[in-house]
Amino acid sequence: MNKKNLIYSILALVLLLGTFGIISMRFDLTQEKRYTLSDSTIKVLESVEKPMTFDVYLDGDFPASFRQLQNETKFILEEFRKVNPKIDFKFIDPIKTKMSKDTLAAMGMEPSILPDMKEGKISEIVMFPYAAIKYNSKGASIPLIVNLSGIDASEQLSKSIENLEYNFVSNIKRITADRKKNIGILINQDELRPDEFRGFMEMALENYNAGPIIPKNQTELTYDDVPQLHNMDALVIAKPRKAFSENEKLILDQYIMNGGKTLWMIDAVNAEMDTLFQAKKIMAYPMETNLTDFFFNYGIRLNAGLVKDMKKSALIRIVSGEVAGNPQYSSFLWPYFPLGIAENKNPITKNINPVKFEFPSSIDTLGRKNIKTKVLFESSERTNIKQVPNYVELAEIVQVDSINYLEKPSEPKIFAVSLEGKFNSAYATRSERKIYPNFKAESPENKMIIIADGDVGRNQMYKGNPLPLGEDLLTKQSYGNEQFLRNALDFLLDDSNLMELRNRNIEARLLDRQRIDEEKTDWQWIN
Repeated sequence: MNKKNLIYSILALVLLLGTFGIISMRFDLTQEKRYTLSDSTIKVLESVEKPMTFDVYLDGDFPASFRQLQNETKFILEEFRKVNPKIDFKFIDPIKTKMSKDTLAAMGMEPSILPDMKEGKISEIVMFPYAAIKYNSKGASIPLIVNLSGIDASEQLSKSIENLEYNFVSNIKRITADRKKNIGILINQDELRPDEFRGFMEMALENYNAGPIIPKNQTELTYDDVPQLHNMDALVIAKPRKAFSENEKLILDQYIMNGGKTLWMIDAVNAEMDTLFQAKKIMAYPMETNLTDFFFNYGIRLNAGLVKDMKKSALIRIVSGEVAGNPQYSSFLWPYFPLGIAENKNPITKNINPVKFEFPSSIDTLGRKNIKTKVLFESSERTNIKQVPNYVELAEIVQVDSINYLEKPSEPKIFAVSLEGKFNSAYATRSERKIYPNFKAESPENKMIIIADGDVGRNQMYKGNPLPLGEDLLTKQSYGNEQFLRNALDFLLDDSNLMELRNRNIEARLLDRQRIDEEKTDWQWIN
């Protein structure tokens, strides 16, 4: 047999085997590689050592648009099973199998009600777009639809599909982990009260161990607290109102130098809305936390001035009149409550609702060698800074139809940043280093997030009970604060680079309807 015939024989054999399904090959020709699992995903899947099952409640009679979500979900789970046969799945119609809503609600699944029109009649379709993961006597419910306001259904489905791989893999990693990572909440600097921080704690406890860090001497952090700090994978400092001592800053510096991650929610200005509602006018003044030189070391400067955004701001409800003795409420834009709307491709901020900031200040990024600084949120171009001390009046509310005429365009102001890299100690050339045993001058690869607002993690209260983090009592708006802080923690504690999966982008390539009508018959014959 000559060489040419041998090649033809091999090709014929491959085609024959492929025809009978004995061997199969697929090629992902999409520009964004939407059908290719990431290396991080494969590594997590290969680490699954025991049988894992997914019950996907995405089967039944529902609109064609949801078929795409169903197909994409099925495809990605099939890919998971190819990587690791211990992973299996099945699709379930909860309506057909007569599963009670109470049972599904107990599993953390809320129904989605969709309108459906057939033969001129409008009806409702109830569906539960969730997947239940089960592994080694553990379980969790995974929502398949991202919770985003202000977008249409097709865009919401597209973003949900983009989020599928991260959604599944992050939950697989969490449920198979040998131990939960530890998060310490610093309690010593007159931070947020426990009831004001309960929403954050409940969110953190879903995936991590979280608890307070209280100095042993009940006064300030000392070297005696170092062993407890070193057991914490991350440290959260939420709205400190008492200045840090130099010894405390040294302790925190060395915590960071030893690889500890930190999430800072800092007020540079003292201004409280509760007081303003009562007095109609308050004096805002700088908040002294003694952290200026600490953050300057990392190339960050928090400015003592209030950001006043005339374009992207949250609403507040105030009494605007009275009818027959009953107060009448109206909603107004409040420029001191700017909204963080993600406008860059950052996995921490992508595909979340606008984040509500309350009396934030601005951040200057100065740049430091070996530190990568990324802006997470910034104001609009119609922003100014109110220098403090200064008065803030409730009369500064903004009419919605006049926002474009109030401020000239200016540079956006930064609210939140992430830092990555090898950090240098602020005490490397100072005498204080001598009093700290095993002093380190440089950290390993580390991460930090700084937010110029202490209230971003504070939940509101109603009749003594905390509301969900991000929910506004008066306007009934739900902001993305909880998801933002959840992503912030995941970013800090992500040692598998899974957060980058949140940046997956799937292009919506629409069909040419006119061409379909013209060539429909030809393509049917070809197929």
